[in-house]
Amino acid sequence: MEDRGERRIKLEEAAVVTRIFTDYTNGVSAQQIAHKLNDERVPGPGGRPWIDTTIRGQLDRGTGLLNNTLYIGQLSWNRCSYIKDPRTRKRVARVNARSEWEITPVPELRIIADELWEKAKARQAKVRTEMARTPEGNALNWAHRRQFLLSGLLECGCCGGGYTIVAQDRYGCATRRGKGTCDNARTINRQNIERRVLGALRCTLVRPEVIAAALEKVQEALAESQKDKLNRRLALQREVNGIADKIEGVMQSIERGLGNKAVGERLEKLQSRQAEVEAELQMVQAPAPVPRLSARGIELYQEKVANLEASLNDPRVKQEAGEALRTLIEKIVLTPDPTALDGLAAELHGDLATILNLSEPAPSSGRINNKKAPGTSVPGAQLSVVAGIGFEPMTFRL
Repeated sequence: MEDRGERRIKLEEAAVVTRIFTDYTNGVSAQQIAHKLNDERVPGPGGRPWIDTTIRGQLDRGTGLLNNTLYIGQLSWNRCSYIKDPRTRKRVARVNARSEWEITPVPELRIIADELWEKAKARQAKVRTEMARTPEGNALNWAHRRQFLLSGLLECGCCGGGYTIVAQDRYGCATRRGKGTCDNARTINRQNIERRVLGALRCTLVRPEVIAAALEKVQEALAESQKDKLNRRLALQREVNGIADKIEGVMQSIERGLGNKAVGERLEKLQSRQAEVEAELQMVQAPAPVPRLSARGIELYQEKVANLEASLNDPRVKQEAGEALRTLIEKIVLTPDPTALDGLAAELHGDLATILNLSEPAPSSGRINNKKAPGTSVPGAQLSVVAGIGFEPMTFRL
């Protein structure tokens, strides 16, 4: 009878681990290894399909099959600490220094020889150096995935996996790339899919009724601001008048000979507060009549909309812009379609689909033919609304 929690080597799984190390040190990539294992229907950890990240993991954190020290007879822990990000309120992993790692020898569990382990580490270091350089040879973190405008929002319509950057500025199915279990080989240029999404939004924002509604919101905001300013001035003026009355009462007490040290201190505090309030009152200018936005204001609005793509990709606001879009977009599903732009049909789900739908209600068929926005070469959108429009989810074909 074996003890509870006792680790034992499973020979069939140990053979797979040894095979992975051997293939990797012979120049086979983690991605190719995962694809081959899945093709042969070799079960991965937990019975799930293999994926390249499961094999290569993260060297710094000691994660992934190639970094598991248990295979050389060492049990390690305390590799990471977890802290809560004060901004997102989520737990974030922080790699501990190697000196803080706890390592216990378990030689009876070794299945990889030191020589094979060291060869794997040498290849990892070489691959890491190559991936950290641009094609021009500059020592930059070429493998780092920058957060683009639609990062995390794209989904494969065939397998439900994410669409991620698989080559320079190209999105592709992450499941196909990492596991080889999805048949969707279609990729799409990052700028093209951003242009399709923002093109649909831009076409909506320049419609006369949408411009009128936007300008009306601006007018309401200006009026509300003026109202707040007026209320603040009235409150400060009332306080000034009240302080003046109190100071007058204190002065009368002093003139009647009722003054003492406490009365003097009271007078000093009132006069100090009076000076502060009067200074603030001078800073809060009297509200002027709310101006109606001129034709130039409408032109500026149209210019901003026309430059929407460039503005949202500005490095200074890109992160905030992406976060704002994520509050409106649930997902964008990309499905192979030879009749669609770039060979991929793009279907937008979420509140933004509702916004786009408001400007041009769908007919009972649930579809609107492709159009081109006036003065642009960017096709408009095909609209698709799921059955039972009411409060049901909406989709928008880009």
